[in-house]
Amino acid sequence: MTSQYIINKYNNKVYISLKEGLDIYKNMPLTDLMFAANEIRESLHNKKIVTWQIDRNVNISNICFVQCEFCNFCRKKDSEDAYTTSIEEYRVKIKELFELGGDQLLLQGGMNPTFGLNFYVALFKTLKQEFPKLKLHALGPPEVAYLAKKEKLTYLQVLKTLVNAGLDSLPGAGAEILNNRVRTKLSKGKCSVEEWLNVMRAAHKLGLYTSATMMFGHIETIEERLQHLIYIRDVQSEKPKNAPGFNAFIPWPVQLQDTKLQNKISIQNVTGSEYLRLLAISRIMLPNIPNIQAS
Repeated sequence: MTSQYIINKYNNKVYISLKEGLDIYKNMPLTDLMFAANEIRESLHNKKIVTWQIDRNVNISNICFVQCEFCNFCRKKDSEDAYTTSIEEYRVKIKELFELGGDQLLLQGGMNPTFGLNFYVALFKTLKQEFPKLKLHALGPPEVAYLAKKEKLTYLQVLKTLVNAGLDSLPGAGAEILNNRVRTKLSKGKCSVEEWLNVMRAAHKLGLYTSATMMFGHIETIEERLQHLIYIRDVQSEKPKNAPGFNAFIPWPVQLQDTKLQNKISIQNVTGSEYLRLLAISRIMLPNIPNIQAS
């Protein structure tokens, strides 16, 4: 398979299949793969322009009941270093963000079992009242799925409530690898593949901007990586015509230092060329998502 084959399929608006993707990923020289990916990028965007987002990642809390195998961040509620960020701390961090030319707050954190929908509504309203120009890119499908179960609401109802409180866009957090075999072993307490995808479908119905992610380089197979891309591509294809849907796809290599997983399996760190290969195949297999974002 050649770079021109990939470019021809793109020009004819025909998606790369899983079988083709596996062949390309495993056998195509990296330089050829990168060439094809860049041709697609240049077709989608002005070839001389690469964009970036100035934002700040602030963790709401490090208390989390999920305790994922790959996480060195989460704490139990009775841990000495457990915390929940205070409003005063938000004020300081947001002011610094604006001073540096940013305007978006990426709000993430542990899935704290004491936080219900009212907690997030109050937090979002407070931040938006004090900083009306702030863009809130917050939470993710795991939190929405959890809140829906906790509050006995639909995903759409939870998202509408959060949007009315100030949510501007929904990150693609908690995707890891969209495969239930992998998720059962690494993040059993998080939402399933189907739940993650359905939260995003609901967000797209509301017209929310979203992103999609992948954490790779652990126990997943190459086929599972590519199927992950196809799930995301399919959800993007289903979105309402005027909805933005996924604005970006962001893959990143797993970081195993000080995690439970580090002591359970032997994993080689993702190499630079492997990372570039995944970025390139992502651009090739996701032509309906505008941006591939580096991490």
